[in-house]
Amino acid sequence: MVSLEPELHALKDNLLEMMDLVTSQLTKCRKALVKLDVDAAEEVLAAEKRVNALELSIDKDCENILALYNPVATDLRLVLASLKIGNDLERIGDNANALAKFFAANLHKKEKSLADRFSLEAMFDTAIEMLNDMSKAVKDNDTELARKTMKKDVDLNEHGKNAINVATDLIKENPDDIKLILRLFSITRRMERIGDLIKNLGEEVVFHVEAKVIKHKKEKKK
Repeated sequence: MVSLEPELHALKDNLLEMMDLVTSQLTKCRKALVKLDVDAAEEVLAAEKRVNALELSIDKDCENILALYNPVATDLRLVLASLKIGNDLERIGDNANALAKFFAANLHKKEKSLADRFSLEAMFDTAIEMLNDMSKAVKDNDTELARKTMKKDVDLNEHGKNAINVATDLIKENPDDIKLILRLFSITRRMERIGDLIKNLGEEVVFHVEAKVIKHKKEKKK
């Protein structure tokens, strides 16, 4: 009987590679913002094809495992979780690409000074830390770390709430820059979405390891 273990290891390796690549994209977006580094933004865009290719590879791996090995229990949950994790990572990558395109076209000192008012650097720091920790959680099947990491999303949400007041004040102070201010405000919304997607990764870690669907529990509480 052919062993399933090598296939599962290969699947997890692809997941971790994709997580590292998406984390690198966010890190380079942060560099582009903080250092006014257009090259860093271009590197994010250049990595898009690799991110998409890894998602397709993960999908193919999962399909092959389901079709050829008929996995059960924790192995089946890993395959199902991997499908969702790959999709969420691709969506994080899409958001990083959108941010990189904006930074590549709008990296000037004036824009940077306005961006600083939205605490974008702090939001990037939180998201990058969350992704790094979630990568460890996936690698080690660490549900405690996954749950701890998910809670950090509160910081991103708080910055997002404050962004409304920041945008209002900036528009009053800089009426000629309304379009730019609104675009910077939209970046805070993207960062919040990235945080939500990272939380999704944590939910899949818990599902795989503990066979618990915590997303439905949260919806019932609401």
